[in-house]
Amino acid sequence: MTASAPFAVIVMGVSGSGKSTIGEALAKRLSWRYEDGDKFHPAGNVAKMAAGQPLTDEDRWPWLRAIADQIDRLSAAGVRSVIACSALRRVYRDILVHGRQDVRLVYLNGSQALIADRLSRRKGHFMPQGLLTSQFTTLEPPTADEHPVTVSIAAPVKTIVDDVLRQLDLKPASTASGGTA
Repeated sequence: MTASAPFAVIVMGVSGSGKSTIGEALAKRLSWRYEDGDKFHPAGNVAKMAAGQPLTDEDRWPWLRAIADQIDRLSAAGVRSVIACSALRRVYRDILVHGRQDVRLVYLNGSQALIADRLSRRKGHFMPQGLLTSQFTTLEPPTADEHPVTVSIAAPVKTIVDDVLRQLDLKPASTASGGTA
């Protein structure tokens, strides 16, 4: 692992882009802690989304601050982490990163058609397929000044994770020295 390695990586994208799958696989390869941003949603947000209602910014602010606080807590404890979080707009990412140079974004980029197909096959998730259009409408892909890693979701999971590791200049735990679980 390089000296400039991030302490936290936020895996971002619309619902169905593979945030949880890629986030978990990346964390496992690095022997870092994995956190799913969905678990930080208040019950009211989950109920609203399950009913097919898009969240408002007012719904999102406490959720985003809770994730940012968790990143800070883990970093203060010396625990490197991978967090899956939609982070669709720049203002949301600004709350999550809040000026930290040791938090990096991984943007999972894919077409609406591919993601709609994935969502149609997903079972047991609170986010209905009908909200995908609102997610793409809300999405502001990260810009160069956010220093994102952008990967295509069309590849297999291992290939995507390999690409993320390469772009972040990180070594898997089996070959890295000093990784923190």
